[in-house]
Amino acid sequence: MGIYLSTPKTEKFSEDGENDRVRYGLSSMQGWRAAMEDAHAAYPDLDESTSFFGVYDGHGGKVVAKFCAKYLHQQVLKHEAYATGDIGASVHRAFFRMDEMMRGQRGWRELAILGDKIDKFTGMIEGLIWSPKGGEGIDQDDDWAIEEGPHSDFSGPTSGSTACVAILRNNQLVVANAGDSRCVISRKGQAYNLSRDHKPDLEAEKERILKAGGFIHAGRVNGSLNLSRAIGDMEFKQNKLLPAEKQTVSANPDINTVELCDDDDFLVLACDGIWDCMSSQMLVDFIHEQLRSETKLSVICERVLDRCLAPSTATGEGCDNMTMILVQFKKSIKSASPEELQSSHSKSVDTESTPEGGQEKAVAAVGGATKSSI
Repeated sequence: MGIYLSTPKTEKFSEDGENDRVRYGLSSMQGWRAAMEDAHAAYPDLDESTSFFGVYDGHGGKVVAKFCAKYLHQQVLKHEAYATGDIGASVHRAFFRMDEMMRGQRGWRELAILGDKIDKFTGMIEGLIWSPKGGEGIDQDDDWAIEEGPHSDFSGPTSGSTACVAILRNNQLVVANAGDSRCVISRKGQAYNLSRDHKPDLEAEKERILKAGGFIHAGRVNGSLNLSRAIGDMEFKQNKLLPAEKQTVSANPDINTVELCDDDDFLVLACDGIWDCMSSQMLVDFIHEQLRSETKLSVICERVLDRCLAPSTATGEGCDNMTMILVQFKKSIKSASPEELQSSHSKSVDTESTPEGGQEKAVAAVGGATKSSI
């Protein structure tokens, strides 16, 4: 449930931007929650041909979400696979790299800074001075230096964050997701889920959790966490006999690659504060309706947040932090063929009924990379 305020904080952080490929708007709002634990990243020009967008929904604190917003896209760029055009491999590695970087003295110090526990005047944390120790055990192309200090054995944060990112290069869209934030694309007005919400009761998730020595109670991992994949949450990643992708809670992202076409209208990334209140198709329909009269995309995001905000905390729905990014494609790509629209090469395809009785088509991978035609 979390701690709620007596009145919601409805002030919003909003932003718009564009280049020759896309235009985007975003907005975030604390709402009824006692603290804002969401973060986001929007880099329309990650490089000369690539755009990066991400939402990060923190739990147990804000620091892991803020860490991801600061560093995940940088790690995508650093991986050697990125230079060869394998965006899926580079973003896959970047998710695991977040957990690695948050360990030790350097990780502890960075999290302390992001959590505002550092003295901004002296540069000291709890009276301790950090000292860099460069080069040891670090990849040559990585500048994340090892540091000596009293927190050298820090195993990482007990708080965590979802991560749902979309990377666009030319006509290729790569979506990576761990957790229950979601990416949806509108194609000819139809909502397609490009990520799957990672919940403990999914069969593949349940199997991994149990094999790692965990359990599920009341829909929560070990009775506490209501999602099954996340960055951080190190208390669920302590089985030394298992690799990172097989831990009770894993940062292992599903990777979904889609070829964009002229029929694609826009892309939405949002945390579960939105999806708890609106289905994918409901949100796509609402955005299309707004686009008839509103050109500023951040204003449309703000209207979605206001629509989802609950009038009270009686039910808990509509009381979460809310973050949404809306990305509109500038048309310069081919139309989809009937065969592409009818086929899917995803490992699994879900359909979800909307309140109006229609269907949302979902294209998502479970535990690996997938290339989809939707």
